Amino acid sequence: MAVLVTRPHPDDEATASALRAKGFEVLLAPLLRFEPVAFPDDEDARYGAVIVTSANAVRGIEPHLEGSRLLKLPLFAVGEHSAAAARRAGFENVIAANGDAARLRDLVLAGVKAKQLKKASPLLYLAGADLSRDLAGELGDHGFNIVTRTTYRMVAMSSLPREVCDAFAANRIEAVLHYSQRSARVFLEAVRAAGVEISALAIPQCCISATVASVVRDAGAMQVMVAASPDENALFEALDRALRS
Repeated sequence: MAVLVTRPHPDDEATASALRAKGFEVLLAPLLRFEPVAFPDDEDARYGAVIVTSANAVRGIEPHLEGSRLLKLPLFAVGEHSAAAARRAGFENVIAANGDAARLRDLVLAGVKAKQLKKASPLLYLAGADLSRDLAGELGDHGFNIVTRTTYRMVAMSSLPREVCDAFAANRIEAVLHYSQRSARVFLEAVRAAGVEISALAIPQCCISATVASVVRDAGAMQVMVAASPDENALFEALDRALRS
């Protein structure tokens, strides 16, 4: 019996390694493909800080960072995963929130009080092409000037890998891990197209947040587990709970 990981590459490989270390068999079905977006040359801009809500936002801009003054700015990251990507890319002052956009917003607001940044300076928001939350608008309501730059897009895959379809048909998958609303929606489209929707939704769906869980629950999944916090360790704990029940 295997656990299906729907996370995009290359993060799916790290997740698979962690699961295998726990004794799980793993199948991979990365349903979204990362593509960088051309980054404009705005070296003359004077930003007060950088904001990222995904490690992919850092990956998208990384080829342009050598010698960039952006590396000297405070970078506010949504969680430790994106914070680690920023540090690897060369950012020197990385401040991490606890895993979701609301906490990131509050962290930026706290940064003003802590004198880590000033409202008068524009903040550079490195973002994906598809945003599930208007973080720039929320910060704008608090008086910040947010400059949003799209650094990547996630392209939906049209189908599941053949081995995953076969595994669903043979009832060899015991749970599915979901990391985002969009990938959960693509998962549902893929299992319907492959004719394995009933098998796919009959097993535990382990979701990194309640908003992700709502996607699979609305589709008819009956065994939906939600991570206690929006991070992978909590998601693994949800997986353990699902398989013990």
